[in-house]
Amino acid sequence: MFYYLSGTVAHIEPYLAVIDCGGVGYACRTTSYTLSALKQGDKGKLFTHLNVREDAMELYGFATQEELNLFQQLISVSGVGPKAALSILSASTPANLALSIITGDEKALTCAQGVGKKIAQRVILELKDKLAKGQTLSVGGESYGGSGITVIPENKLSEASAALAVLGYSQGEINIALKGIELDSLTLEEIIKQALKKMMKS
Repeated sequence: MFYYLSGTVAHIEPYLAVIDCGGVGYACRTTSYTLSALKQGDKGKLFTHLNVREDAMELYGFATQEELNLFQQLISVSGVGPKAALSILSASTPANLALSIITGDEKALTCAQGVGKKIAQRVILELKDKLAKGQTLSVGGESYGGSGITVIPENKLSEASAALAVLGYSQGEINIALKGIELDSLTLEEIIKQALKKMMKS
């Protein structure tokens, strides 16, 4: 129904931002990560998700398309509702959260308020399964994307690709972003951060 809202940030409170669009204030439930990017009285833009229940319609807004995509991935997990998804996203940056899911880091997920070990395990299991059905790469030592880089550990490359896919990037965008990065000499987190920086500049 709504793709994004663009207007003046009229009000901010924990987990909520109100965007004034042409005199109408839209209340968007959101994360601390998105709130940190907004300032009351300034212009703001939020990518939105409309959650419809029997008793209510709630709008969720995020500063980036990547955070919205990750929110939608989280609420697709059985037992994870919008409130829990906001809590998980508020405990980390989208890039670090994606990395935690791909690497199976339960502790990073249980840092979120109200998220226990069982939910963390379910998030990791279900989202990793989705990625395994066609979004990971397997190149095993061959040059990647025409970059001329060889002898790259397969698990590091596929995990970096999968983490970026969780954030909503297409495989073509991921290929371009990873091209030219010294994958064999960097940590997985460093690879993902460099790729995200390249995509944000493009």
